[in-house]
Amino acid sequence: MRILILLFPWVELFTLIQLGVATSALSAIFYVLLTLVAGLLLLRNQGFQILGRIQERQQHGGPIATTLMADELALGLAAILLIIPGLITDACALLVVIGPLRRRLAAVLMGRQTRTEDPRWQNQDSASGAGPTTIDGEFRRLDDD
Repeated sequence: MRILILLFPWVELFTLIQLGVATSALSAIFYVLLTLVAGLLLLRNQGFQILGRIQERQQHGGPIATTLMADELALGLAAILLIIPGLITDACALLVVIGPLRRRLAAVLMGRQTRTEDPRWQNQDSASGAGPTTIDGEFRRLDDD
């Protein structure tokens, strides 16, 4: 496995060189710059969407942890893969960007579908205050004694 990790950048470089040979060096450079810009735009867009969801949850009192849904984080990963120059990482990013492929890949990697929302917060009636139970209590630090 370590050998594959060490060889990966060289394989990426080889694929870029082959792209340059098949087309031209200028088109290979343009391709790398194009995927860099696409990755940066996607990463910026995902960042704004995640921040928007966090702010929405803070205003409505929902849990912030469930705001970072798997789909949004996967698209952030795809953006990072697009920023890394190379054809293999770009192909992996394409698999992650396409919604049905992303969900199928997640099901294969995780073994099952995971919930992205906390069921305790679904269908919460704000007038009745129904929701998770808050437990009050007292504590004492033992290392201060």
